[in-house]
Amino acid sequence: MIRVLLVDDQALVRAGFRALLDSEPDITVVGEAGDGAQAVRLARQTVPDVVLMDIRMPGVDGLAATRQITADPELSGVRIVVLTTFELDEYVGEALRAGAAGFLVKNTQPAELIQGVRVVAAGDGLLSPSVTRRVIERFAAGTATPAAPRRLAELTEREREVVALVGTGLSNDEIATRLVVSPATAKTHVSRAMVKLGARDRAQLVVFAYEAGLVRPGWLP
Repeated sequence: MIRVLLVDDQALVRAGFRALLDSEPDITVVGEAGDGAQAVRLARQTVPDVVLMDIRMPGVDGLAATRQITADPELSGVRIVVLTTFELDEYVGEALRAGAAGFLVKNTQPAELIQGVRVVAAGDGLLSPSVTRRVIERFAAGTATPAAPRRLAELTEREREVVALVGTGLSNDEIATRLVVSPATAKTHVSRAMVKLGARDRAQLVVFAYEAGLVRPGWLP
């Protein structure tokens, strides 16, 4: 059973998401929070699999709450999906850097929301790769600083190549096709890169790829 925590300052939005998710046989909503501080408390109490986190809330916002949750070792298995009204919300890039697994726009189709929760719960942290990439491209272009050479030195040449491909939004199967290797081999390279870089999921690999200069906005390696 996939356990979900809903975080949004609008009760009506939470009620809609709860009704939708609780209707699925493999998903259950374990709590609701109206602000970031309450979200952190409930995350520690319930330890959900997925948190649907609104960014813009009064008091402690979703960005601060995301940082607190992802920094807590006891919540290392919790995956955060940022909810936003606009695809290019100015805070989405920062949320991904803070450790969010991906994001969804609030007007997404019900089936896409449900699938998104399942995808993140299964460990595939990057939602809507092409859209997420556009967000990171926009903010990485103006705010990213090169990663320390030491971090790049920890990766093999093939792992750097794989991280660059992840940065363009490619799936493991697509990476395997591009490099002419098996999907299992591609997955292994991705997993090893995540371990070496201390990345929680693929979303953070995308951020690293841009910040390290392995891929630039508009590039396809």
